[in-house]
Amino acid sequence: MAKQPPHRDPAQDAPHVGPPAHAAAGLPAIGHTLRMAADQMSPGRVLATLRKVNQPDGFDCPGCAWPDPDKPHLAEFCENGAKAVAEEATERRITPEFFAAHPVAELAERSGYWLGQQGRLTTPMLLDEDATHYAPIGWDEAFALIAAELTALGSPDEAAFYTSGRTSNEAAFAYQLFARRLGTNNLPDCSNMCHESSGSALTETLGVGKGSVSLKDLYQADLIIVAGQNPGTNHPRMLSALERAKRAGAKIVSVNPLPEAGLERFKNPQTPRGLVGGGTKLTDLFLQIRLGGDLALFRALNHLLLTTPDAVDEAFVAEHCAGYREFAAEAADLDRPATLAATGLPWEQIEELHRLVLSSRKIIVCWAMGLTQHKHSVPTIREVVNFLLLRGNVGRPGAGVCPVRGHSNVQGDRTMGIFERPSTAFLDALGKEFAFEPPRAHGHDTVDTIRAMRDGRVKVFFAMGGNFVSASPDTDATEAAMRRCRLTVHVSTKLNRSHVITGARALILPTLGRTDRDVSTLGPQFVSVEDSMGMVHSSRGGLRPPAPDLLSEVAIVSRLARAALGPQDPTPWEDFARDYDLIRDRIARVIPGFDDFNAKVRRPGGFALPHAPRDSRTFPTATGRANFTVNPLTAPDVPPGRLLLQTLRSHDQYNTTVYGLDDRYRGITGGRRVVLVNPADAAELGLADGQFVDLVSEWKDGVERRAEHFRVVHYPVARGGAAAYYPETNVLVPLDSTADISNTPTSKAVVVRLEPTA
Repeated sequence: MAKQPPHRDPAQDAPHVGPPAHAAAGLPAIGHTLRMAADQMSPGRVLATLRKVNQPDGFDCPGCAWPDPDKPHLAEFCENGAKAVAEEATERRITPEFFAAHPVAELAERSGYWLGQQGRLTTPMLLDEDATHYAPIGWDEAFALIAAELTALGSPDEAAFYTSGRTSNEAAFAYQLFARRLGTNNLPDCSNMCHESSGSALTETLGVGKGSVSLKDLYQADLIIVAGQNPGTNHPRMLSALERAKRAGAKIVSVNPLPEAGLERFKNPQTPRGLVGGGTKLTDLFLQIRLGGDLALFRALNHLLLTTPDAVDEAFVAEHCAGYREFAAEAADLDRPATLAATGLPWEQIEELHRLVLSSRKIIVCWAMGLTQHKHSVPTIREVVNFLLLRGNVGRPGAGVCPVRGHSNVQGDRTMGIFERPSTAFLDALGKEFAFEPPRAHGHDTVDTIRAMRDGRVKVFFAMGGNFVSASPDTDATEAAMRRCRLTVHVSTKLNRSHVITGARALILPTLGRTDRDVSTLGPQFVSVEDSMGMVHSSRGGLRPPAPDLLSEVAIVSRLARAALGPQDPTPWEDFARDYDLIRDRIARVIPGFDDFNAKVRRPGGFALPHAPRDSRTFPTATGRANFTVNPLTAPDVPPGRLLLQTLRSHDQYNTTVYGLDDRYRGITGGRRVVLVNPADAAELGLADGQFVDLVSEWKDGVERRAEHFRVVHYPVARGGAAAYYPETNVLVPLDSTADISNTPTSKAVVVRLEPTA
């Protein structure tokens, strides 16, 4: 049997600090994987589960959205994917007796780590008004309660329907259909907090808000620039792809404020060289950029390309692009002192990157949250697109844009219509297929949903997965907003903080996970997901569900929709719950690229969605061309004596799910309340290594936002910056500090002062 969860909560313990690692994976990754799995599952269950991860006849790993290769390895998972699977496939259970023994007020004092370690949820639970404990409730009673609250609203827009990225395509399509049949576009999702800036910039410039490359492109690239991304922790299977590209001759440049072990050297645990040898050196050039300096870097690169003879692909620009003249005129001048100040880089390094670019015909730029969570994130990504367009690196094999998504189906959920600002074409197709008029007014994204709950304009909050309270910015404001709701509902597999920060009433609806068998009254069912590169494939769990009456996400949505919309609603919700093929048939008629969906998704490996810029060098933008843009240089304004903080993950973490209290790549064990500070900055601020401080963010509203008792760790962070783990530091991110255009929280650009802990 698996070990029992800890009885004490060690998350506040003082962490220990050692030297950071300079290589990722290898034998330590195998050992850590096996220990984590054995802690949650029996040996037989470990074997039965891990051998099905990312296999054509198995289930899609819930750990990230990295695509699967054409020929999966027998162990096609990484260390952190195995942790995610173990957390879901755990043999620990949370029963009604657990809630009877623990009042909500007590659970609210526990850390997210402790809550997550208690096991899988098994029973629908209700926290009634003025109650101190959750109590069990039947499924029909739960749906009737939600339906009564929804129908009592003055407007459908007083409800919000949040989606986590792990929701399947089928469940997401049914979910957005239900919300729109109800009459609202309030469909915030986790994309609003991560890659919304990517979608905004790419839609404007290329016409498609997704990446344009495939795994095959990575293997063919001459130069891969990885900017603002730490694949060793966040997308570890990407390291295998980078290793393969490297051996094919690619050069790799990493651009990041922190050195990351995974981009230094990769010890592939599936090869002898990785297990007993030195592994593969990945990065050829490391640019340790200052936080927020990426826009200045790409502007400088573009200036150098424009002033280098024959560097620009004139034929591509003339045939496929718009806005070039305005862009080139603005980029002709370069403020070198401002560029060096913003990037923190010596000019010689920028010139070295320029030389690598000139010697490379096929270039890919990969990025993640390090580029998307700043005030100027959209201009930054537009400037990345400018860089690629200059040399024709869109729509060419081995070249293109590669925003690397986090959740395993966050991109698929958006494709299915989980979006507060749906296109007219999508709404027209949805309305035609289901014979109704969808709402046309834009709904609330994540930040606007919090504001609406705070102001009493949203009274019912429904979450399909995720941990909204911990994932959102400005934790105190988010929690206060949640408590103003009449009803909060969470469809979940495990316990998290969002279950103990509630409205007047709260429901927890337990659901099947990716690893669980899904059997309806018609027989076994499967779902589908879309990976970070636009591949759609099936996912089938194989484990016995944690409880006999657990419902799938599709069944929960379908039964709730029938209860809330009534028998007069013509949508065949009961049929959808029994047969997911029927949902896929509807998707095929509503969403371009999904024709013959049921047949194609049953093929091993699935199928690729169309991408016009990649497939045919056509650009469905407002101009009908790829758009160059003008993006003036901006840099964060950090007063003297302050640092610019970025929030990030530890290696024992996936978003707000904390698997353990160690970050062995950064040399930190036994705790999470650390702040990484450059030794030179620490000396100027009088901060000793090991000293404890409070982090206090400074924002123009004058509100004090404080995260207490963090251990200072002298660490090679870029000058002027600092780093600390979220969700502990989400409290510091002001709700109204968001990226221009995308409204994404600026979690990588928080001005803080460090005060000695009292």
